[in-house]
Amino acid sequence: MTQSVELRHVTKVFDSDTAAVHDVSVAIKKGEFFSLLGPSGCGKTTLLRMIAGFERPTTGTILLDGKDITDVPPYKRDVNMVFQNYALFPHMTVYNNIAYGLKMKRVPKAQIANAVQDGLQKVKLSGFEQRRITQLSGGQQQRVALARALVNHPAVLLLDEPLGALDQKLREQMQIELIDLQEQVKVTFLFVTHDQREALTISDRIAVMNEGNVEQIGTPKEIYEFPATRFVADFIGTSNFLTGVYRNTQNGLKRIATSGADIWVESARELISGEHTTLVIRPEKLMISETKNDSTPNNLYGEIHDIIYVGTDTRYFVHIPSLGMRLQVFAQNFQHTAKQKFTWFDKVYVSWNPENTSLIQE
Repeated sequence: MTQSVELRHVTKVFDSDTAAVHDVSVAIKKGEFFSLLGPSGCGKTTLLRMIAGFERPTTGTILLDGKDITDVPPYKRDVNMVFQNYALFPHMTVYNNIAYGLKMKRVPKAQIANAVQDGLQKVKLSGFEQRRITQLSGGQQQRVALARALVNHPAVLLLDEPLGALDQKLREQMQIELIDLQEQVKVTFLFVTHDQREALTISDRIAVMNEGNVEQIGTPKEIYEFPATRFVADFIGTSNFLTGVYRNTQNGLKRIATSGADIWVESARELISGEHTTLVIRPEKLMISETKNDSTPNNLYGEIHDIIYVGTDTRYFVHIPSLGMRLQVFAQNFQHTAKQKFTWFDKVYVSWNPENTSLIQE
């Protein structure tokens, strides 16, 4: 598959001499839904603005469909951008907002009319042509912004936290609609967000950013199940962290000695005897039982100190005396809470399978 956008060793330094983006190299495939994910100030929007041409890299090269566009002005780049605040003209109708860019290009009126109708159909707003922007809901305004960008048939659509102003339920609905829209138009989508769940939901691949650097690039499953760094494991979802020393391998399982117990891990990562490592265990991979779980070598004795009910699951905070720490355990609510058998200060065993542990370097 050919590359749609390629960044080669891109760095952006502002007046403060602090690199907002540091030596980033990313290749985005044609027709891919690619997300830049990270906390505020990590450099993701700066990266997007450099691709759009609103900022120029201090060093590095930006390619679009194999052509160097590093010094090409924004209006000559085959990209369009959708902003968080939509940047629509409130005094114009929906039709005129969508048609604006085509009119500036002096596209014939009949062609504009066809393009606007096609754009409205794609975003499910047929019949809204004469509405004022102020008469639309937030979700409808977002659809107008998408249609306005897509009628120009860009090679890449850049989306800077476009769902950030919507309430949670509408935001989740728009995420699914964005996926459907992208599959329909076959345009490369480059999406910026700080919302981990959103990135996991919509993306083909994700680049996780932190302080101007790309920590990891991968599919949502790769990012979540096999985080490359502690930052990724901590930022994406919830994790339990244990530190230990690799001792040896037996029957295909690595033995990691922690402060209070040996943990058995199934991992392809190469380790040297005596090497320090960090173990990452997702709370939903853990199980609570009254007795030891004989189906796995990983069993830790503890006491439930806190319980949080969140609807879909119950979250237990179990103090493990041998480790001197608490583990979080997320248990799916298969039964009514009145029938759940564990409560505060119960003595329990926390267990998990060796393949459900990731190893990362600090």
